[in-house]
Amino acid sequence: MSFVLIVGSGRVGSIVARDLLAAGHEVSVLDGDPLSHERLDAGQESTWEGAGGRFTIGQAIERDALVEAGIERADVFIAATNGDNTNLTIAQIAQKMFNVPRVLVRVMDPARAEWYGSQGMEIICPTSYAVTMFETALGLPGADG
Repeated sequence: MSFVLIVGSGRVGSIVARDLLAAGHEVSVLDGDPLSHERLDAGQESTWEGAGGRFTIGQAIERDALVEAGIERADVFIAATNGDNTNLTIAQIAQKMFNVPRVLVRVMDPARAEWYGSQGMEIICPTSYAVTMFETALGLPGADG
C-alpha cells in the first residue's frame, strides 16, 4: 500500500482517487475548490473521509498546502489539474523539493508532454492518446504504434 497525493479533484483526479482508495491505497486529494469534494463522494456508499480518504483545500503551488495534504510522506504524486503550467510546476516541486519517488503529470499539449517526458517526468497526455485513437479508428498507416 502506498500513500498517493493527487492535486486536482476534477473528473480525472476524483475517479483515480476513488479507484486508488478502493484498491487499498492511502489517498489524499488537494484542490483549491471546496465544491470539488462532491466528486469524491459521488456514487460512494460513504463520504470520502468515511472511506478513509483525505481532502485538503488549498493551492498546490503553495508549500503549506502541499505539506498539509501530506506531500512529505507521499510515495506517489499525481498532478491532475486542468492547467499544464500548474501541473508541470507542482510536479517539479514534488520531485525537486520533496523528493517524491514517483511523479505523474497530466499534460494536454503533446509538444510539451514530449519535451518534459524526455526530461524524466512520467507524463500522461490525453491529447496524444485521443489522436492515436482517432488515427487508429480511421485506419491511418502507423497509427497503432
